Amino acid sequence: MAESMESLRVLAEKFARLEGVGKKTAMRMAFSVLEWDEEEAREFAQAIVDAKEKIHLCPICQNLTDRELCPICIDEDRDRSVICVVTDARAVLAMEKVREFRGVYHVLHGLISPLNGVTPDQLKIKELLTRVAEGEVEEVIVATNPTVEGEATAMYLSKLLRPFEIRVTRLAYGVPVGADLEYADEITLFRALEGRRDV
Repeated sequence: MAESMESLRVLAEKFARLEGVGKKTAMRMAFSVLEWDEEEAREFAQAIVDAKEKIHLCPICQNLTDRELCPICIDEDRDRSVICVVTDARAVLAMEKVREFRGVYHVLHGLISPLNGVTPDQLKIKELLTRVAEGEVEEVIVATNPTVEGEATAMYLSKLLRPFEIRVTRLAYGVPVGADLEYADEITLFRALEGRRDV
């Protein structure tokens, strides 16, 4: 039945383009929209259009914002001598939830991945180097994921930043709280040992 309704099929296909949404979930979302009244549907559509029109990259840190600068770059209490480099805006949200980091961020918008055709010049690396060259930065924390692409990007950045004679660090990855060592893989255990600290 659903396949015979062209507008429903198209709507489900649009939802299926969202990251992490499969065909069945997309069809459920499409049916949910049909249960809304017309005003709710228009508000939903307008929210999408507004987000696309108003949200842009912060000219300083490349994070997403709907203002001239993002709230973190505006915040005068942030420590501008420490930049945490992350893959995307979602990582900024994750770091901010911890409420421990008081530095600023730089968003790369991807990771180096030759297999997927992503080269360094497609990332916001040039903008990072420009910020560091201004002389205020003392440390860059590379907080890319511990994947092959994340590690490759971290190594590439560390080489580029070496001439600036600043501290370049990497997040310590290790055994999560509540996990058994016997179930941890070799890379996780290696990172846990590498990132050990005094107690």
